[in-house]
Amino acid sequence: MASSVLFLVLLVSLLSNSEARRLTESDQTQQLAFQYHNGPLLTGPLSVNLIWYGNFKPSQRAIVSDFISSIASSSNPAVAQPSVATWWKGVEKYYQLGKKSSSLSVSLGTQILDESYSLGKSLTNQQIVQLASKGSDKNAINVVLTAADVTVEGFCSSRCGTHGSASKFAYIWVGNSETQCPGQCAWPFHQPIYGPQNPPLVAPNNDVGLDGVVINLAGLLAATATNPFGNGFYQGPKEAPLEAASACPGIYGKGAYPGYAGDLLVEGTTGASYNANGVNGRKYLLPALFDPTTSTCSTLV
Repeated sequence: MASSVLFLVLLVSLLSNSEARRLTESDQTQQLAFQYHNGPLLTGPLSVNLIWYGNFKPSQRAIVSDFISSIASSSNPAVAQPSVATWWKGVEKYYQLGKKSSSLSVSLGTQILDESYSLGKSLTNQQIVQLASKGSDKNAINVVLTAADVTVEGFCSSRCGTHGSASKFAYIWVGNSETQCPGQCAWPFHQPIYGPQNPPLVAPNNDVGLDGVVINLAGLLAATATNPFGNGFYQGPKEAPLEAASACPGIYGKGAYPGYAGDLLVEGTTGASYNANGVNGRKYLLPALFDPTTSTCSTLV
């Protein structure tokens, strides 16, 4: 399946517009004409397997694994609202609009470490699929996460990650952009490359690269669920579709406009900005999702 263009890359083109105007609800409705292309969505209980390629600290791996665990934490009273699980309910809305009413639940699966850079430090799209195949080929979404010193075909120049499907499994790739292109793939935790140069926000897990990874991974998980095979829900050309999150570039809270992420929650001690709570006291910044029932971009805050 053709690679998805991530919402943060699309943001760059928005920022180049000198008019940083607010996106009103009517603007969003007019701009976003989503279509269902009659294909299947991912269904059933699925494991999200993480393939770590390169050097990641245990603390970095925990940021992402806790995020995945947070998706299924809706019944956990210890997780404050707004939560990651509440954000995921925005994905579940699509399942009531398909050919058949269905459901999807995800949970953290296995984690595979490739700290020896078995395929080198410069990867092609084909090698990403090869790495993804290390995960389960049944009832799984296999996620390849590449370290900050790994280059990937198209990384930074046109995308921050991608999703697709192999013969038996869906896969996602996201790169750690901390040293290569944080202005593209870790905004708003880093100065943007173009447009208004507002001060960057403080990352909620104190890791610009991995907090950026979570933003991109979240958007790609939503896209994988709702457009896994290129014939699900999307807007625009199949080769470069706008999907559940990429249709809402740069929007994280109400009042967002190009260069401004929106009115977010701020942690009192660290000053970190976030919009979702997770397990183990985690806080995350997650992208707005296109709401197919209202034809607008929906945020948690």
